[in-house]
Amino acid sequence: MTNLDRFADIRILGFGNLSLTLGGLVAGLIVFLIALIAARMVTHGVRRLRERASQRTTAALYLLEKLAGYGIVIVGVIAGLSAAGLNLSSLALFAGAIGIGIGLGLQGVVKEFVSGLFLIFDRMVSVGDLIELEDGVRGSIVEIGPRASRLRTNDNVNIIVPNSKLIEDRVTNWTLKGDTRRIHVPFSVAYGADRAQVRDAILAAARASPFTLPETESRRSQVWLVGFGESGLDFELLVWPTPAAVKRPAGMHAAYTWLIADALDASG
Repeated sequence: MTNLDRFADIRILGFGNLSLTLGGLVAGLIVFLIALIAARMVTHGVRRLRERASQRTTAALYLLEKLAGYGIVIVGVIAGLSAAGLNLSSLALFAGAIGIGIGLGLQGVVKEFVSGLFLIFDRMVSVGDLIELEDGVRGSIVEIGPRASRLRTNDNVNIIVPNSKLIEDRVTNWTLKGDTRRIHVPFSVAYGADRAQVRDAILAAARASPFTLPETESRRSQVWLVGFGESGLDFELLVWPTPAAVKRPAGMHAAYTWLIADALDASG
C-alpha cells in the first residue's frame, strides 16, 4: 500500500455503521462539484432561451429551469454520497440523530423553500406577472428563488419578498389569466357642457391612443357619467390598455389623464 493509499484511507468520521475516509470525502466532493457545474450550465442555457421566448412560454421555461437545477443538484448529492462510500441507510440514521438538533433552526428556511416550490408549480403567480401586495407594493416578478422572490417596480427598485408571504397573504395579480384589464380614469367637466360632445371627444381620443387595444365586442372603450360634483359633472373613462401599458399603471394613468385634458381643450 502506497503512502497515497494510506492517506486516502484515513478515517475522518465514524458513527455506527457509517464511516467516511479522506479519499471518500474528496471523491464525493468532486462528484458534487461536477453536479453543481452541470446544474449551472443547464439553468444558464434554459435562462437564455427564456429571455428570448414569448410571454406565453416564459413561465413554462422558468419551471423547467428550476426543476432542472434542483433535480441535478439532488442527483449530485446522492451520487456524491455514494462516491464517498457512505451507506444511505446508515446515513439516514445519522441524519435523524442530528435532525432534531437543527430542525427548529431550519424551519424557516424549509418553509420558504417549500413555498417557492408551491409558487412554481401552482402558477397563481409566475415570473413576468404584475402583482400588488397587501401593503401596496407593486412590481413584476423577475425571480422565484429557493428562499425569496424578487419583484422589480417600474422605478427599477428591486424588492425581496419571502416566498411564504406570496402564499399566506392576499396578493393581487393584475396579469393572471390575461395580460390586460379594464381601467377607470376619472375626470370632471364644468356644468353646462354638452355631455354627448364630451363623450364623443374622449372616446375618439382614447381609441386613437397607442396605449389602447383595438376594440372587440366584449372589449369596448366607454365614458360613464358617475356623479355630480361641487363644481362639475364627474365622468370616468373606461378603457382596455395594451399589455405593456398595464405593467406601468402610474405612467398609463398619467397618459390617459393628459389625453383627456387635450381632448377637452380641443373640443372647447
